Amino acid sequence: MKLLRIVPDETKFDFMRFRRISFPISALLSILAISLYFYHGLNFGIDFKGGLLMEVQSKAPQADLAKMRTTLNGLGLGDIQLQQFGSPREVLIRIAEQPGGDAAQQAAVAKVRGALGDQVEYRRVEVVGPRVSGELLSYGIIGLMSAILCILVYLWFRFEWQFALGAMIANVHDLVLTIGFMSVTQVDFDLTSIAALLTILGYSLNDTVVIYDRIREMLRRYKKIPMPDLLNASVNQTLSRSVITHVTVSLALLALLLFGGQPIHSFTATMMFGVVLVGTYTSVFIASPILIYLGVGTGRDSLTASDDDKP
Repeated sequence: MKLLRIVPDETKFDFMRFRRISFPISALLSILAISLYFYHGLNFGIDFKGGLLMEVQSKAPQADLAKMRTTLNGLGLGDIQLQQFGSPREVLIRIAEQPGGDAAQQAAVAKVRGALGDQVEYRRVEVVGPRVSGELLSYGIIGLMSAILCILVYLWFRFEWQFALGAMIANVHDLVLTIGFMSVTQVDFDLTSIAALLTILGYSLNDTVVIYDRIREMLRRYKKIPMPDLLNASVNQTLSRSVITHVTVSLALLALLLFGGQPIHSFTATMMFGVVLVGTYTSVFIASPILIYLGVGTGRDSLTASDDDKP
């Protein structure tokens, strides 16, 4: 069992010492991410740009997605996404909107029909217009903002307003950096990306609440410990759990990134950045030390811990 132990049982790492470094670095990265967003923008996928939606059914017992993807990518129609759903024969084809109006969309449909031939049956062909894609984007933004607001309200009642504000700042920090990553890499920003952002929020919040719960418990038990020492003890006591969760999630996401294929590439790439590089860092180096500046445990810094009042 000792060989499987990643973190020793009793670590005493001084995490709070790095708050004077982590805060300026995070602020600088956040400003950079916002600047990149306004300069580069996001690579909106078909869901938000509009395009063609075709539902086909293979005449074979199982659709050959790899062969279909190779065939369609050679047509020069831009971004094409294939997704299997329902039975193994059902395939959903998304094609980026073609410049040139309705005539260009119909020409793209004709190209797809000509390339696939009589190997499939065409169950549905639709054009996703700008109005629908604009509504999807609006609903996605509303969903993200609603999630952050609900998190704020829940933590306000569950803990105190300082904890709620600290968690909200940490969550916004995660979102800003992740959106900056998506702007730099230009991965497709579609509905699965919204799902990835919401998942990152949930992961980061879960890790933060575990640490916050330990901090609140120690605030009740130890009355004379300076706040930085109490925060260090809380983070160290939950460090093993955070690292194990981090490693297991990272291994699962790595498998998806390497073997999941193109349809979920943007989702897994965003998750890898948000969970592996941002989420755990934020919980330890942003969400925890920010409580010092928000006034949690005010007055403790003027006290010294006695021998019988140490965690």
